[in-house]
Amino acid sequence: MARLEKKEPLCERLSVQYQLRVHPAISEVDATAWNHLTGTDDPFVEHAFLHALEASGSATGVTGWAPCHLTAWHGEALVGAVPAYLKSHSYGEYIFDWGWANAARRSGIEYYPKIVAAVPFTPAGVSRLLVAPDAGDEAAAIRQTLAQGLRALAGRLEASSVHVLFCSELDRAALVDAGFLGRSTFQFHFENRHPETDLPYRDFGDFEGAFRAPDRRKLRRERREARTVGLELVRRTGAELTDVEWAALRRFYEATTEEKGAIPYLTEDFFRRLRTDFGHRVQATLALDGGKPVAGALAFTKGRHLYGRYWGAEGRVEMLHFEVCYYMSIEWVIDGEMTRFEAGAQGEHKLKRGLLPAETRSAHFIADPRLRAAIARAVAQESAQTAQLMTEYTAAGPFRRKAGAASTVEPRDDETDP
Repeated sequence: MARLEKKEPLCERLSVQYQLRVHPAISEVDATAWNHLTGTDDPFVEHAFLHALEASGSATGVTGWAPCHLTAWHGEALVGAVPAYLKSHSYGEYIFDWGWANAARRSGIEYYPKIVAAVPFTPAGVSRLLVAPDAGDEAAAIRQTLAQGLRALAGRLEASSVHVLFCSELDRAALVDAGFLGRSTFQFHFENRHPETDLPYRDFGDFEGAFRAPDRRKLRRERREARTVGLELVRRTGAELTDVEWAALRRFYEATTEEKGAIPYLTEDFFRRLRTDFGHRVQATLALDGGKPVAGALAFTKGRHLYGRYWGAEGRVEMLHFEVCYYMSIEWVIDGEMTRFEAGAQGEHKLKRGLLPAETRSAHFIADPRLRAAIARAVAQESAQTAQLMTEYTAAGPFRRKAGAASTVEPRDDETDP
């Protein structure tokens, strides 16, 4: 597999204005300059989070995530960037391509290494083609230069493909113009917007009141059961978390990954760095038994978004997962006048708790023309199915339906994701 050894220009200039460079470590890029590009609502593309992943040994070439971050420069000014990794597998991505890799193998096409433009182990994102907010009329040109640069990077590193995951609509449009295939999948998100008034919820009671009567009774029963077992349920910011609580959150993460047979990529040092370097972005919901954490969910916030990430518990208490992971976080978003809570990947059970389907976007460059043609057909079929399924799930949600609305989906009611 080709390796990236040092910072240098990627290749010839792809435009008159911008020079592209590629970096084998985020530490090679000035943190202030990088963070200038990261926008107002996505904590995961910030320099400190990416550095914690790399410096802790969580996302490195050893774990199959070799950094190859792409930057665009106008003279000495950093005007664009893409967090990117050279990968030898498809784990930890959440917009998966296992079927594509298997099809390549059956056809005798080498699928790995590939390039993934994403944040490792993080099923969330606002944008991947990061552009300076003061770029003005040049923003589109910078975005297009980054898109073309990813293709050039694939050539240099002898990668079969480039996969830009959890990107924005603007990102995907620029990437499609550069020869990428656009893809649509979905997750379940809470939007702080009353379905009848289109205004933010006044409080959690207002959120409950938007439910149909049977689902409202079920929500109240779940909250009551979770709160009648003698546990103290608390919300903490990163600064408020104690040593014991930080240790418990790491323990919960490891227990959940072990239970599910997943790879525990995040090291002890990552959690230490998270506390010291990124604690201002952390929020957590905890269940305490005599002051001892017995369950909890780690989340991150920036701007007006809250992102749920890691859940775990010691033992099992009925309905505690729903309370700690979803209801307490939704309440936090409403109280804080935020706009969105993203609870992570998977989980049809989220639907009946007031999280509705929301599109997640990606874009994919496939170098081999045979494989590209097959994937293009698959993506087109998948997109139609995704649109239909999102419509049906929305109709099956807990909120009062408008006249004439119907549902053909009966969502599962389990707890399958962390």
